[in-house]
Amino acid sequence: MDLILWRHAEAVDLDLVGDDMARYLTPRGEKQAARMAAWLDRHMPDGARVLTSTALRAEQTAHALGRKAKSSAALAPLGTPEQLLELVRWPNARGCVLVVGHQPTLGQVVAHLLGLQDGDCAVKKGAVWWLRHRERDEGPQTQVVTVQSPDLL
Repeated sequence: MDLILWRHAEAVDLDLVGDDMARYLTPRGEKQAARMAAWLDRHMPDGARVLTSTALRAEQTAHALGRKAKSSAALAPLGTPEQLLELVRWPNARGCVLVVGHQPTLGQVVAHLLGLQDGDCAVKKGAVWWLRHRERDEGPQTQVVTVQSPDLL
């Protein structure tokens, strides 16, 4: 199974809109989302499932990809790593799942799957972490396929 974690692109400050779920992408965030979406579209399998948080900034980020996406409250800003992993059926699902979500949840998922000690990992706005579960003779492994930042594309 491949799990791609995509943090939403840069969004306006909470003070500007007053509702965290209504925060929308800045012009810079729109460019970040477009660059990353173009890269993902070239590398992601056609049949990949796309799941997104119900927050506007995450839905806008996912929309840049131009593929059908399903929104889930489990991926909203207060969602937990356990909810995310249950939703994507890690590690038992087949194929590829792309999740558009938020910090700190995405970083906590990365840390958990890679066995990092402090339990959290920084995921930059607009960035992607592509992880793969595989079975080996010595047991299950989580492999980092790639980490991409929109600023470097």
